[in-house]
This record gives sequence, C-alpha cells and structure tokens, in this order.
Amino acid sequence: MKTYRTGFLLALIGNIVLAVVLVGLWLHYCAAKPMGDGQTKLANSSVQDSMANSMAAPPASAEMPLVPVQISPQRLQSIGVKTGKVERKLVADEIRTTGSVAVDERRLAYVQVRFSGYIQKVFADATYQYVRKGQPLFTIYSPDLVATEREYLVAKHNQQVVAQSTVPGVASSAASLLDAAAERLKQWGVPQKEIARLESTGQVQQELEVGSPVSGYITERNALPSVAVQPEMRLYTIADLSTVWVQAQVFQNDLALIKVGAPATLTVNTYAPRTFTGRVDFVYPQVDMETRTAKVRVVFSNSGLQLKPGMFVNVSLKVPMGNQLVIPATGVLQSGTRAIVFVERSDGYIEPREVQLGSRVGDDFIVLKGLKAGQQIVTSANFLIDSESQLQAALGSFVPPPPGAGTASVSNAPQGNVELSSDPTPPHKGSNVFRVKLTDASGASISGAEISVTFFMPAMPAMGMAAMRMPLTLGDKGNDLYEGSGQLDSGGTWQVTILAKKNGQLVATKQLSVNATGGM
Repeated sequence: MKTYRTGFLLALIGNIVLAVVLVGLWLHYCAAKPMGDGQTKLANSSVQDSMANSMAAPPASAEMPLVPVQISPQRLQSIGVKTGKVERKLVADEIRTTGSVAVDERRLAYVQVRFSGYIQKVFADATYQYVRKGQPLFTIYSPDLVATEREYLVAKHNQQVVAQSTVPGVASSAASLLDAAAERLKQWGVPQKEIARLESTGQVQQELEVGSPVSGYITERNALPSVAVQPEMRLYTIADLSTVWVQAQVFQNDLALIKVGAPATLTVNTYAPRTFTGRVDFVYPQVDMETRTAKVRVVFSNSGLQLKPGMFVNVSLKVPMGNQLVIPATGVLQSGTRAIVFVERSDGYIEPREVQLGSRVGDDFIVLKGLKAGQQIVTSANFLIDSESQLQAALGSFVPPPPGAGTASVSNAPQGNVELSSDPTPPHKGSNVFRVKLTDASGASISGAEISVTFFMPAMPAMGMAAMRMPLTLGDKGNDLYEGSGQLDSGGTWQVTILAKKNGQLVATKQLSVNATGGM
C-alpha cells in the first residue's frame, strides 16, 4: 500500500509540473508574437468578425424578406411544381393511443352481512365463477338473528292475544313491539321472503341463505365454511362485465381536443379485425410527470365478454373539429418562426404569404389567418420558389419581369463562377469551415465581394422535424477565397443558396445540394 501511494504522489507531481511548463510556453509564444503586421491583424480581424457575425446572428436574420416571383410554365414543370386548393370543409381529427381494460367501478357489488355469525355452507366457492342475481352464495347462522326472529314471533303472538283488550295502550304497545322486531330484521338485510316465511310458518330458521345482489363474476371471495363473520367483513366482490372501462393514455398536448361524449373505437389483436365502439366518459385531472400523459376513461359495451380486465388494446379517439379552412400540409414551408405559403395570383405571379396555422389534421393544416377559400397554393418544390423569392429581394427593390419571361432574375444576373468547399469534406453535423472561390467569367479573381451562404433543410412532419435554416456571411481571405464558420444542426441533405454582391450589385449566384454526415 505504501509503494502504491508513493507512486501515485510522484505521478501527480509530474503531471502538475508538465502542465505548468506547457502554460509557460504558451504565454511566452503569445508574448513573442509580432504585433506590427497590420495586414495580418486586419485579416485575422476580418475572419473573426465574419465568424462572430455568423455565429451570433439574431434569430430575425433567418427571416429573410420575400417578394413575388414570376416563373414560366415551362420552368414550373421542369422543377416539379404542383398546386393545391385552399378549401373549407368538415374536419375531424383522430388521436391514436393505447390503453388497458378495467372493471367498470359503477358495476361492482360487495356482499356483506349486517350482523355477526358463522358461515355454514358455501355454494359459490371459486373466484371468477359466474353467478346470477338471487343465486344462493352461502348460509349463515347468527345467534342475534335467531333471537330477533323469536322476538318477532313472540311479539306477533302477544299482539294477537291482546288485540281485543280494552285496557288502554296494551294493544298499541304489542303492535309497537312487533313493528320494532320487523324493522330490525329489515335493517339487518334479511330478505322479504324470509320474513314472509317466518310469518307463515311461525318457525325460526337456524340458517339464513344469502343470495347474490347482481349478476356477474366473482372477483374476490372470503366466504369459507365455519368462518366467523363480522358486519365489516367483505365476503364477495362481484363485477358485472357487460360494460367495461378502458384507461387510455393521452399526451397532454392532445387533451384540449378531447371532449366527454366523443366517439371512440377499440381494436385488439386477439379479435382482429373486429372493432368495438364506445364513448369518452371522463378525462382524469392529473398528468403523469414522467410520461406527460393523462388518463382518459372510455366506456365500451362488452356483451360478448370478449374484453377482459387487464387486456392491452389500441384506442382511436375521434375529435370532430367542425367546418374549417384547410390546406395540404405539403404546401407549408416552415421558416424559423414563420409559416410561409406560396399563393398563385391571377396576374401570373407566385406570392409568398405568411400564415397562421392551427392543428394538423391528417394530411392537412387548419389555417387560422392569411388565406381565403378557393385560392391556389404551391404544394411541391417550395424551397426552390423560396430561394427565387429571396434572390429577387437581394437584388433590391422588386421590378416585375416582362410578361412571358422564360426565366427568373437568377438567370439574368451577371454569371460569375462560384465554387463551394468545406473543412471537413463532406461537412458534418456541428461546426464546419466553409470556403467559396469567386471568379468572373474569364477566370479572374473577384475580391472585396460580400458573400452570403444560406443552408436550408425543409420540414419533415412525419419525423416531427421543423424546417432548419443557417445563414452565413463569409469574409474575404484574399486570392479570390472567402471563408467563414457555421453550425449545421443536423446531418442529411441541405439546400444551399450562394449570393455574391460587390458594390451593391449581384455578381454571381449558385444553388446546390450538400450532404452532411451525422445523425438527425
């Protein structure tokens, strides 16, 4: 142990000395670095400023201005543009979830007696045995019950004897005693047929037969022969399974859509493809903190007794949402904090319009603001039109091209040569260095330009992913090379738009796709 401690201390001291030496060398290097090279400091400052601007850009910078564009029918067809209609229709959503079958607590019955005694015979002697209403369950002997029955018979006999008495109060007292004994038997839950038998025969029954109060299955049994019974003892629990509850788990985001009384359907692999129908009965007022779900109680008829307590089932909750204005989900371009839709105008232009969306219903979105019924919107190739609109905005004030123009202003702009590269190659999810080589049509270098690069990945609703956009400004490194750092939030295919401007004039543009490595 002593040798081990000595070795550990020596290693620790050696690491500390090494760290001190490294820090000293680094400080010496920084102090000895030449500071008079103004050109070097300017280049470093330019790169640092461009990196700072790209990494610290406010969220609003991602929301670039958009303007209407006009694209020829031939080009619309070549890039695969399709359109859809804004329409108003009855909408119903569907929430799919899972749940488990449970006993309907309103259809539970407990068998107890209201007097002490001893069980003699047991007829219902197995759990989950089916019993009918009134079917005998067991017999019980109770000294208190026997004594009360005898009091009843005596009171009845005395009433008959003194019925003709002329002494004031005698007949009424005898009748009062008889009524008290009869009332005690009723309060103890003695069946009316037993009281009728007692009156007709005049004989005390030593054992009382107790029947089932309902029809159903015995889910709990504590009645055994010769067991002493007290009033608080639960002898049987009987469940009527003709109706069952299903406890469905619903995410908290969907709770506002669920209303009591709404229709629901249920499927279970055991009985596929049969579908059971029911209704929402209750929404529990508590959310599970771990799963962020709440229980929704759905009532189903179970006449065939196929739904058994404990079964795992699939539940579909129908959510009628009334008459709503809807558009195809593919027509929405999620751009940062905005939702953009491209509307076909009557004058031949495609206008980007910001809209306010409600819930997604199947393949459609509910539109709350920004569109009217009957309008036509673009439902495919949204990104290409978005890039075209951004390019028009980058050119300055919007000047509509002449009618019938075969191409947009991208093809009319001065065509320099733009080459994009990255470090690492290919780029990956996370931080990357991007470089652009800019030359004119003759291959000569173009310096002093402003290079903006926009990375865009469209939304993937099926995977729960919103659209992503990463704008980046590159700094001039000299020798027709521009460089800057940026953060890609995901791997996959990114659509890239490069704009190069000098003295306020567009000198080159380029659109391409870049595949980044790494997961989503």
